[in-house]
Amino acid sequence: MWKTAIVCLVVLTSAAFATTGEWEKTADLGLLFSQASYSDEWAGDELGTMTWTFTADMEAVRDLSEATNWKNTLKLKYGQTHLERETDSGKAWASPQKSTDRIFMESLMRFGVDKPITPYAAFTTESQFHDGDNNILSPALLTESAGVGRELIVNEQTELFTRVGLASRQRMAYGMKTVNDAGLDWVTDLSHTFNENFKAVSKLRVFQALTSSASADLAGLPGEDNWKGVDVAWETTFSAAVSKYIQTTLFFELLYDEEIVKKTRYREVFGFGVTYKLF
Repeated sequence: MWKTAIVCLVVLTSAAFATTGEWEKTADLGLLFSQASYSDEWAGDELGTMTWTFTADMEAVRDLSEATNWKNTLKLKYGQTHLERETDSGKAWASPQKSTDRIFMESLMRFGVDKPITPYAAFTTESQFHDGDNNILSPALLTESAGVGRELIVNEQTELFTRVGLASRQRMAYGMKTVNDAGLDWVTDLSHTFNENFKAVSKLRVFQALTSSASADLAGLPGEDNWKGVDVAWETTFSAAVSKYIQTTLFFELLYDEEIVKKTRYREVFGFGVTYKLF
């Protein structure tokens, strides 16, 4: 559970006392906005809409030694949609509804980065600010993994790094029993800069469970073997700068997890708005 996450963070943080390099930090904040309104003279049933989405993409990288690198990533997304509705007294704005909600944090420690094959240890947290019942940080998925990785491409335009290892996970949700599983984990990260104003970042994660605490609880029930399915999560973000503070962003995510639903889920978020580079 959370104790495992705390132990991982303490172990990784303790290594920072022997650092030899400076932090390389990036933080891009954005507020995407869209709006539509109609006067009462329209003959149809047109209703106004207003949508806003806050995004934050932050990264901090530091060389702890000549052969050890520590990379921390935090991605936040939260947005709401406001809709007009017809009432007896005319049009009125309904209460806002959540349109997107995501928290993703990853801490990756790589050892022997001067070698072709690099051992690693990683800790990942996935959650959201709140669920439909306003329970904070629910549901949550914690992943601890270790294995080996390799940089396939590294140049001024492209970075491609893939890693494979063993992983343990904890699925948690408010009012539900925590599910623990363990298995094989494969993660590939791609970053490509087309030019100074156009960039793409993609991440593919594949997990194959070999054991799960849910197997005993589900024995004899429909879907008792769903935990054995391969979990896939693939996300890609295209960002294009129109000017220094104006940017368009296209985010696409594809998910497949039989424990949730036996169908592929996807979401796409396109936005145009104000961005600010914190550092």
